Amino acid sequence: MADWGMRPASMADVEAVAELRAVVLRADLERLGRYEEQRVRQRLRNGFVPAHTRVIEVGGAFAGCVALRPAEDAHWLEHFYLAPRLQGSGIGTAVLRGLLERCDRDGTLVRLNVLQGSPARRLYERHGFALENEDPVDVFMVREPAVAVRDA
Repeated sequence: MADWGMRPASMADVEAVAELRAVVLRADLERLGRYEEQRVRQRLRNGFVPAHTRVIEVGGAFAGCVALRPAEDAHWLEHFYLAPRLQGSGIGTAVLRGLLERCDRDGTLVRLNVLQGSPARRLYERHGFALENEDPVDVFMVREPAVAVRDA
């Protein structure tokens, strides 16, 4: 696994994240007949909240991001994008594992949505996410917090 780390996001990161989103989602959105060059970037800009977002860096350079947005009954895992050249390297799994461990400690339910047919769904299923509902474009998934085993 490459030398990687995470840092808090800032508004200065929004364009790099928007561009990465367009690259990462393009094949799935095209397959679903939903890819629009500008819209894919603008939707990210409209929903980007640096306070809930972490930037993933590899060798000190931008490589991806992930957001964990608090909501009334859960946290939403959003904007989880990793540069294609780094997918499958274990970084995404490590990032997800760390976020989920934090949610488990807090007893927090985690929700997300993933595009129909996206290979990312397998990653989420391996980490305990289950189908909640779906439509022709999105699959909505949920993960109950794992119960920590405590010594008596």
